[in-house]
Amino acid sequence: MHPSDTAPAPPFEATTQPPDMNEVVGRDDLLLLTLDTLRYDVAVELTAAGRLPNLAARLPGGTWERRHAPGSFTYASHQAMFAGFLPTPAAPGPHPRLFAGRFAGSETTAGRTFVFDSPDLVTALAEHGYRTVCIGGVGFFNKRGALGNVLPGLFQESHWEPEFSVASPTSFESQVARAERVVAELPAEQRLFLFLNASALHQPNWFHLPGATREAGDSLVTHAAALEYIDRHIGRLFAAMSSRRRCFAIVCSDHGTAYGDDGYTGHRLGHETVWTVPYSHFFLEASA
Repeated sequence: MHPSDTAPAPPFEATTQPPDMNEVVGRDDLLLLTLDTLRYDVAVELTAAGRLPNLAARLPGGTWERRHAPGSFTYASHQAMFAGFLPTPAAPGPHPRLFAGRFAGSETTAGRTFVFDSPDLVTALAEHGYRTVCIGGVGFFNKRGALGNVLPGLFQESHWEPEFSVASPTSFESQVARAERVVAELPAEQRLFLFLNASALHQPNWFHLPGATREAGDSLVTHAAALEYIDRHIGRLFAAMSSRRRCFAIVCSDHGTAYGDDGYTGHRLGHETVWTVPYSHFFLEASA
């Protein structure tokens, strides 16, 4: 079943006007949280059912935006996002972007877009005085071998431990604990760009559902249980990121995944369940 069959997209006009990122950058801390592999239909269904209270409380209007992923698997999607190509609104465009590398003829660069001359957004933010920190999750961030160092290598500081990986039943709470340490150790005046790749939704995720077994494997139900697990701990991340000053947060999936939909399983393939993702951005007001 396709996400569009179960979760009607809200009208595009309901999307709020993006903030002026030229004012945000340099003033606020920044958070990019990718909920790796999260399907749009699961995110919408759980939110509507009240099963994601901590996320829903932050989403503008209490709903997710329906968007198209810039890639069909983690590496491709994050390379695009770090170049300024966040998931695109699933409606006819063009749609102005929050961040964009300077590129002649770009139709998605507007007055509110933060335009940079560096090869990627992470480097650009470092050049604007941000401490750039990566807290990895899935294998493309594990710094084991050359490929696992490409994405973390963009950052001034990067962290990965086995406890953050797809195989860990406590991955997200371990990642949040590291984020809390990062924030606590920063000088008060230092701006922060924190990127966190949450691995809990990625296969295997069966262990997030009480009573599930390895033999039964992963399913939409265990995928949903993994998202509920993330929601239980996400409040700590939001609290940490807003503990020093206001934070502009982007929370999205990098791609979805198929669980037998039309015969497909997994991702890195061209199916609606993979290309359609949930997205949101919002401010976390300073709590201090």
